[in-house]
Amino acid sequence: MKDNRTLYERSVQDRSTLRYYLGLIIRWKQNWKYVRACRIARKRGATIGEGVIIPLSLAKRANSNLIIGNHTSIQTDKLDLRSPIQIGNHVIIGNGTEIITTSHNIDSPDWEHKNYGITIEDYAWIPTNILILPSCRKIGYGAVISSGSVVVKEVENMSVVGGNPAKEFKKRKCVHSNLIVESLLGGDYQIYKEIRRKR
Repeated sequence: MKDNRTLYERSVQDRSTLRYYLGLIIRWKQNWKYVRACRIARKRGATIGEGVIIPLSLAKRANSNLIIGNHTSIQTDKLDLRSPIQIGNHVIIGNGTEIITTSHNIDSPDWEHKNYGITIEDYAWIPTNILILPSCRKIGYGAVISSGSVVVKEVENMSVVGGNPAKEFKKRKCVHSNLIVESLLGGDYQIYKEIRRKR
């Protein structure tokens, strides 16, 4: 008979009882840390969905310009929150990535700020050490950016881009729809328990 479970479901459901409880303890500690960070960010005016992983350092700087959907993992605190940043569901943003949303009017004697903002759509993957400049206002659904890239313009849906400046070199065939994004950093405490009960 064919096993229709996802890789995550098999991993949790097929564990020994001892290994399951050890995993539960580790996840409980991580869950406490991430829940606290989300609570702080919300108190500071950010809109944060369910199952979101953010560093405490970002939460302490959060404001109403930060909007994050559900089941999203952000490992960096280098988000320029002077302009709106809207991040969708199931998005993964890696360590060291920097998103700049605001610039200056170089043709003005007052050199005032120019606010742009950015929208990052569902299932985008933005791994480590990427620089996203204010001229990029949208990263499309399912887009992937190669590590170390400099992004200067909009990234289309399902595009895989890389380089400096980042350019498309292929299209993604599918999104990470079976991935429990929170599990990447051990923030999957609730889901881990629910999946185990279903076996």
